[in-house]
Amino acid sequence: MRLKPYFLLLVWLLNLPVNAQHRTDIPMSDDEAWWGGATALGSVMPFTSLKPFDLSCENANNQVSSLLVSSHGRCLWSDRPFKFSVSNDTIHIDSRYETVKVEKPGTTLREAYLAMARRHFAPDGLLPDTLFFSRPQYNTWIELMYNQNQHDILAYARQIRDNGLPPGILMIDDNWQRYYGNFDFKRERFPDPRAMVDSLHRQGFKVMLWISPFVTADSPEYRALAKEGLLLRDTSGQPTIIRWWNGQSACFDLTNPASLDYLERTLRDMMAQYGIDGFKFDGGDNTFYDRPDLRPHRAEALSVDQTRGWAELGCRFRFNEYRACWQKGGRPLVQRLGDKEYSWDAVRRLIPDMMAAGLLGYAYACPDMIGGGSFESFLQIETDKFDQELIVRSAQVHALMPMMQFSVAPWRILSARNMDIIRSAAHLHMLKAPYILECARRSASTGEPIVRSLEYEFPHRGYTDVKDEFMIGSRLLVAPMTTRGTSRTIILPPGRWKDDQGRILRGGRTVTQAVPLDRLPYFERLK
Repeated sequence: MRLKPYFLLLVWLLNLPVNAQHRTDIPMSDDEAWWGGATALGSVMPFTSLKPFDLSCENANNQVSSLLVSSHGRCLWSDRPFKFSVSNDTIHIDSRYETVKVEKPGTTLREAYLAMARRHFAPDGLLPDTLFFSRPQYNTWIELMYNQNQHDILAYARQIRDNGLPPGILMIDDNWQRYYGNFDFKRERFPDPRAMVDSLHRQGFKVMLWISPFVTADSPEYRALAKEGLLLRDTSGQPTIIRWWNGQSACFDLTNPASLDYLERTLRDMMAQYGIDGFKFDGGDNTFYDRPDLRPHRAEALSVDQTRGWAELGCRFRFNEYRACWQKGGRPLVQRLGDKEYSWDAVRRLIPDMMAAGLLGYAYACPDMIGGGSFESFLQIETDKFDQELIVRSAQVHALMPMMQFSVAPWRILSARNMDIIRSAAHLHMLKAPYILECARRSASTGEPIVRSLEYEFPHRGYTDVKDEFMIGSRLLVAPMTTRGTSRTIILPPGRWKDDQGRILRGGRTVTQAVPLDRLPYFERLK
């Protein structure tokens, strides 16, 4: 018997794999360079080789977005996560959902990026609070770790001022709360939290608290939230338990608008009760939510939609900070680089990672904490054994970034002379704050990155591999030391430049300059 064509088609469709892959291979042109995908891959951009990186379940501790852009003006975007790799001068894209198409809206990196920004994450004109850009930030993590307490936080703030550093934003990190999902202070550690916050305000600080979307099981909040259907569930219909770095917990369903509304109400009640100014939103990593047994409120939601929901909550607060994010470029969210170890390699990664963040639409970004945010490094080294040069150079990389953040107390581990250099770096940031804010406001209007590579600003001049210099906006070139030593070569793009010592230099060449420990080379582009 002859089978009818539609019957054969039905058989073929039924035998397709559930997660059919759509493959796109993109041969790189000669001299073409590509960036994108994940902030934490910045140090290996532009890509020459890359093992498969899956944006649905990996983020390498930082922001991700399904966006790639090239120095030849080519680009691609997907609303959903894909897996990508690079080998044999070819980019390989594998998507479960669609065939990802390459476009060419221009001939430069800038033109490709701006085309994608306008179409997919146009800026909304809003900024996080301007204090993020104009003053240093201080995070209590390295000094107190899991021993957050009122007495030591007030002492840390007092020492900031006593050592000549300007007050700014003070972030109280994890373990201030009674347990996860409860947004009240441990009274044995914080006998009068309102008095603490009032004291910090009088000293000139704004105060933020670390929070996460996790909820301690077998708590009153867990039982109430489960009853209201605000927790992420699994196939059993019960709240799921997620394993994360602090153990195992239930989790808010961040695709449920009612969960976000509950969190906003609760956080605003805290702000009213204690005078808190905002929150550090941690734990939104897509890795936690990539499980086939999860049954979110929005049935079609993917792992990254939990990440997106957590970021949407932060848009409701002027003081916010994120480390993990998905496709929220152009929004007034502060993005920090993921915790890095205390090492010279980590210092070298700061600049390319910040440039990568900008090319994913995350303009309002902060490097990792000065000296590194991985607390294990600081547990293993005696105070007098720290590489002081590393700490100073790390601070200098931060000084002319959009934001700078301290955590380890520099006065505790540095000599008096090196502490003077740290103070100078902080005051330089404040001195250049009007220009940094000008760049931030421009980004809120146009979507352009604040931190830019030389290739972005000066295309097709052989600058694609420059990773130890960066532009702030279109006028300020910064060339910090990211290795041991007191001299370096600096690429000066075409034009006339005035350096940090007031000298006028002709561009379009490479210069070698002495960089003693107390110097941060930077150059103002002259008209």
